[in-house]
Amino acid sequence: MNERQLRILRELGELGSVTAVAEALLMTPSAISQQLRLLQRSIPVPLTERDGRRLVLTDAGRVLAGAAIEVESALARARHCVDDFVDEPAGDVSVAAFHSAAATFFPVLLRGRARTAPRLSLADEDVAQDHFPRLTRDYDLVVAHHLAHTPPWPRTVTATTLLSEPLDVALPAGHPLARRESLTPADVAVLPWITVHDGFPLMATVDAVATAANRRPDIVHRVNEFTVVAELVAAGGGVALMPRWTTRPHPALVLRPLAGVHAVRRIDVLHRPERAARRAVRTVLDELRRAAESIRTEDAPDPGSAPS
Repeated sequence: MNERQLRILRELGELGSVTAVAEALLMTPSAISQQLRLLQRSIPVPLTERDGRRLVLTDAGRVLAGAAIEVESALARARHCVDDFVDEPAGDVSVAAFHSAAATFFPVLLRGRARTAPRLSLADEDVAQDHFPRLTRDYDLVVAHHLAHTPPWPRTVTATTLLSEPLDVALPAGHPLARRESLTPADVAVLPWITVHDGFPLMATVDAVATAANRRPDIVHRVNEFTVVAELVAAGGGVALMPRWTTRPHPALVLRPLAGVHAVRRIDVLHRPERAARRAVRTVLDELRRAAESIRTEDAPDPGSAPS
């Protein structure tokens, strides 16, 4: 028993013939008859009977047709509730982001938030690149990092690029190389390195630096949190790759562009396609786009003054 079968039974009771029902529902008479047969299989008493050449409802059929009105009304109310949920401008929206993106984007999303804006639920998720798509099961929007030469996101998620962010070499302000405008792989390959853990962005770029310089990097520390990395670099613990825009300036560091390798990471926002059916989710996605434009054009520091 399903909604279509119940509606056909109801229309049969009102219109009085299979042909009239077929015309009303834009179906063929044979399709109407087939649906009635399928409905009858689930009911232990006859629903229709012949009255001359006409097919009419039995007493049981009229009872079920009456119930069909209640079913259609309940389904209409359910659809209306769904429509209200989808169209609600101030609905709840959950957003996850990796640490440096969270520190950059979350305050922008929260400042000056209107009462009618979507209600945000924010979370940090520090995971390897290939784990971000899984997070879309738990969050409406997931801000993720992605390197250009790595596999694309799976087709099960929709990706919108927020930023293509340069990766610069972070050095102590007093380091001899800090006086240069840009650095090459050969300049930095001989130095001790502070890197992220395997599986996280930036590690692949460090490997590219090593390949370009034909020298294995001397990795002395592995830290994922850029605020900690900044303190280690400032203390003389080594050099590191750091994003130009999405980490905070540190007074004891400078950033220098790296020539000779493609040192860029992409910041994408991922979501499952059905999540974007909600107006509130689309609103927050637009807010993230505007925040990214602001970061890129207004808040981007000069590479010579280092973020951390």
